[in-house]
Amino acid sequence: MSTVRRTLDLDPQTNTRLDSLAAERGQDVAAVVADAVELLDTVLDIKGPDIEEDRRRVREFERTREAIPFEEVMAWVQSWETTNEMAPPNPRKIS
Repeated sequence: MSTVRRTLDLDPQTNTRLDSLAAERGQDVAAVVADAVELLDTVLDIKGPDIEEDRRRVREFERTREAIPFEEVMAWVQSWETTNEMAPPNPRKIS
């Protein structure tokens, strides 16, 4: 694999965290940055938000009034990888 040299200015905390991540993973810093960029690319839609999808979901909620309260979603997510992992919450009528 060919490489390109870049120089980045990082704050001390970010630099320390980057060094720690590299040490924890047994990788060099460049590999950690490459993994982070790849992950960012999977969760960030560079093209922008899909407004039509958002509108469709709002219309569906207005039609059915079914949703999952934020607090229930957060409780479910916080239970992940614990001994008391919860089942995903189900949508229900919200007034």
